[in-house]
Amino acid sequence: MTDTTSELASTTTARPGRFREFWSSFSENRGAVIGFYVFIAFLLVAIFAPLLAPYDPTQQFREATLQPPVWQDGGTWQFILGTDAVGRDMLSRLIHGARYSFFVGIVVVVLAATGGIILGLVAGFAPKWLDTLIMRLMDIVLAFPSLLLALVLVAILGPSLLNAMIAIAIVLQPHYVRLTRASVMSERSKDYVIASRVAGAGRLRQMFITVLPNCLAPIIVQAALSFSSAILDAAALGFLGMGAQPPTPEWGTMLADAREFVLRAWWVVTLPGIAILITVLAINLMGDGLRDALDPKLKRS
Repeated sequence: MTDTTSELASTTTARPGRFREFWSSFSENRGAVIGFYVFIAFLLVAIFAPLLAPYDPTQQFREATLQPPVWQDGGTWQFILGTDAVGRDMLSRLIHGARYSFFVGIVVVVLAATGGIILGLVAGFAPKWLDTLIMRLMDIVLAFPSLLLALVLVAILGPSLLNAMIAIAIVLQPHYVRLTRASVMSERSKDYVIASRVAGAGRLRQMFITVLPNCLAPIIVQAALSFSSAILDAAALGFLGMGAQPPTPEWGTMLADAREFVLRAWWVVTLPGIAILITVLAINLMGDGLRDALDPKLKRS
C-alpha cells in the first residue's frame, strides 16, 4: 500500500515538473514568449469576435464610404479604423477575419498532420518498395512551388474557402510525412521498440502506441510553423480570388477588394496586411521557442 502511494505521488509530481522544465526552456526565448501572448490574444479575439466587433462585418454604411481612421483628419469615433469602399467597418471585419484565419489554420493543420503522420508511420514500417513509392510521391508534390500547386488544386476543385483549405493541406502534408518517417526510422532500432516486438506487440500497436508518442516533439513544432503557413497561403489565395469569396471578411479577400484604393485610402490595404504580418510573425516566433524547448539538442547548457 505504501509503495503504491509513493508511486502515485511521484507520478503526480513528475508531470508538473516536466511542464515547468518545458516552460523554463521556452521562456528563455523572449521572442517566443511575446509570440505566445500575441497568439493567445488573437485566439481570444477570434473566439469572442461577435462580442468584440462593434458592427456586423457585412453591414454597410453608405453615407460613410472610405471613412478614414479616427486619428486622421475626417475620422470619427464611430469607425475607429475607418470603413472600406462600401461603408463596412474595418475594425469589425478585421476582428471577424481573425476567426476565419484561425479556423483555416486549425483545419489545415489537422488535415495535413493526420494524413502526413499516418503515411509517415506506414512508410517507416512498410516494405522497401512501399516506402520508396510513398516518399517518391511526396517528392513529386514538393517539387512544385507550394502556392502554384495550391492554385492548380483550387482551380480544379473550384474557388471557395473549403477547397482552399483542402489544397493547402495537401501541399503541406509531405512535410509531415518526411518528418514522421525520419523520426520512425531513428526510433525503430531502439531497445524499447525491439522489446515490444519481442513481447508480441502487433504492428499497429508498435506504430501508434510505442513509436508515435516519441516522435511527437518535432511534429508539434512543424504543426506550429504550418499554422502560420496555412494563414499566409489562405490569404494569398483569397487575394488572388481563389480562396474565400466576398463579402467574407477574410484578410486576403479584404486585400483583394482594396487593391484599387491603395493610393487614396491606405487603411483598407494596410490594416489587413498588418494583421496578417503580426499573426504570422507571432506564430513563427512561438514555433522557434517550441523547437528550442522540445529538442534536447538545442537546449542551452
